[in-house]
Amino acid sequence: MTISTIFYIALALLVALGFAFFQYLFRKKDKRRKDYIFFALRAISIFLLLLLLINPKITSTEYEAVKPNLVILADNSQSVTYLEEEGNLQEISRSLSENDEILKHFEVSHISFSNGISIENDSLDFTGKQTNIYNALSETQDIFSEKPSAIVLLTDGNQSLGRDFRYFKTKDQASVFPVVIGDTTTYRDLSIERINSNRYAFLNNRFPVEVFLNYTGNEAVETSFRIRSGSDIVFTKNLQFSKDSKSQVVRTELPANSLGVKTYRAEIGPLADEKNTVNNQQNFAVEVIDERTSVLILSDLSHPDLGAIKKSIESNQQRTSDIKYLNKEKIQLSDYQLVILYQINRRFNSVFTEIRDKNFNYLIVTGSQTDWNYLNSLGLGYSRNATSQPQEIFPVYNPTFSSFQFEDIDFEDFPPLVDKFGPLEFDKNKFGVMLYQELQGVKTGDPLMGVSQNSPKSGFLFGENLWRWRAKSYLDNKSFQEFDDFFGKLIQNLSSKRSRDRLTVDNENFYYANQDVIITAQYFDENYQFDAGANLKINIINKDNPESFNSDLVLKNNFYQFDAGNLPAGNYAFTIEVQNRNISRSGSFEVIDYNTEQQFVSANLEGLLSFSENNQANLTFPDRMDELVTNLLNNDKFRPVQKSREKSLPLIDWYYLLFILIIILAAEWFYRKYLGLI
Repeated sequence: MTISTIFYIALALLVALGFAFFQYLFRKKDKRRKDYIFFALRAISIFLLLLLLINPKITSTEYEAVKPNLVILADNSQSVTYLEEEGNLQEISRSLSENDEILKHFEVSHISFSNGISIENDSLDFTGKQTNIYNALSETQDIFSEKPSAIVLLTDGNQSLGRDFRYFKTKDQASVFPVVIGDTTTYRDLSIERINSNRYAFLNNRFPVEVFLNYTGNEAVETSFRIRSGSDIVFTKNLQFSKDSKSQVVRTELPANSLGVKTYRAEIGPLADEKNTVNNQQNFAVEVIDERTSVLILSDLSHPDLGAIKKSIESNQQRTSDIKYLNKEKIQLSDYQLVILYQINRRFNSVFTEIRDKNFNYLIVTGSQTDWNYLNSLGLGYSRNATSQPQEIFPVYNPTFSSFQFEDIDFEDFPPLVDKFGPLEFDKNKFGVMLYQELQGVKTGDPLMGVSQNSPKSGFLFGENLWRWRAKSYLDNKSFQEFDDFFGKLIQNLSSKRSRDRLTVDNENFYYANQDVIITAQYFDENYQFDAGANLKINIINKDNPESFNSDLVLKNNFYQFDAGNLPAGNYAFTIEVQNRNISRSGSFEVIDYNTEQQFVSANLEGLLSFSENNQANLTFPDRMDELVTNLLNNDKFRPVQKSREKSLPLIDWYYLLFILIIILAAEWFYRKYLGLI
């Protein structure tokens, strides 16, 4: 409060007392009790009224001690149980969270992790089938980024998923204190590190298999490696390991002689004193198929889109593609199930005439070099009064598209495509629209990408620079997979010659035991419009035992989905039925036994030491937890900080003062009434 405000308050008090004194006590010889009461009431009411007019500000200061965060980040994967260290990890977590000095200086939080993170305090059940330490550190650091945080990492260091945690780098606000959980003794051990094989193989061909083998130890050893198909040995090789040769790569090719899912087991002979023999064998599977989709990409010009489309198509091993240019190569359309016509013009006339005459499936991609006058003359169900001026077109996802299921891969964040400027006319009855157009922030309702409703199949994409979409998807997801899956479903639909079913089902023929089993379906009414109100149920039977279970499929955008999570290894059959309709579809799949968390024989001491060195941290062992507590308490970076908060409140906002003034005025009025003066 300033000196001038104090002066005005004092002056107001003098004015109030003087006015009341002059009114009730000045030159009055016979002063009674009522005169003093009136004097007091009037002086107070005038002072309060003047005080409200002055309106001084009342300032108060609050002090608060802000504690830094202490995050106990605990490994919740099965490898901890396999190393028999779950009790030790829980005891370390409990001792830290119940330490009085820790609680006095830190805000303690618990996070567990396996392939993802969980913030539930009681979530340590050690059932995680994969471990992603890098992701757990990154997400935890982001969650607690607002103030200094100490992250105590309780883990065996055995990572089976994601980027190598050894190269994780903490930010300024956070520090990581790793605690190694598990036996750090090095044992002699032979293991299968990784198997690379194709997911698909073609009948009567051979498919490659690449197996990475590791040896831990210093003595020279001999062993044998073999691959089994059922009880038959299809490949064998003798191997030697030593101190100087601790890893080997075995490459071979196996025959694909019959159709279906073929399961194989890779085995390496164990040592006599080997502690962990689970990692000496590993299953893998290949689906043998008898068909391949061939796609022709036909263009009259060179463009980065051609390579991007080819890469996207061939990301699925069941598909091949060829890029050919008009009048430069011999074109045999009958060799392909789908023809992509890129930036069509009149030079495509003979090719397009053959496509129409022989009912070939095709996809037209337009752009800044497209001859729209020629394209309009074909009468395909869309036309554009195009000018030479280009325009940028942003995609808008259509959630009601029902010809096949595909998910929104953040299309709204994709860069624009480019096509010629001009109004578009479109026959809505011929095509289903996958993506709409947005021009300069306005959703026009015009189609950008779509497919035909009838056979032969055809599709369109009004814009070039599709390669930018694929690049943006990679930047967002560190993988091309999301975009390639989206584009692959478009190619699959356009290259198919099957008639449309009212109930369609999509599932993999085999899953690994560490994968979620996901089955999707679509149901269409009699007019072949997607029915979002149907009730779909699935029945799954394990062929290896009489177990079965039923569940509902959940509506998700424009398809129904069933997520079975992690199922035990075995062969399964399923049936999806539409309730109150005589419509059903059946299928089968196999779950291949594989558990990455059982591949480790001890804690990854080398990896944790490398991580500690990279982050200038001290690796702590369970028997030295007192040192860790002392380090946390004595670290100047994690001192509680006292913060002050100043509040300034104008007196006129203090409503109680107004109530007091009203009460005093009312008291004076009632007192006068009581004395008969009113």
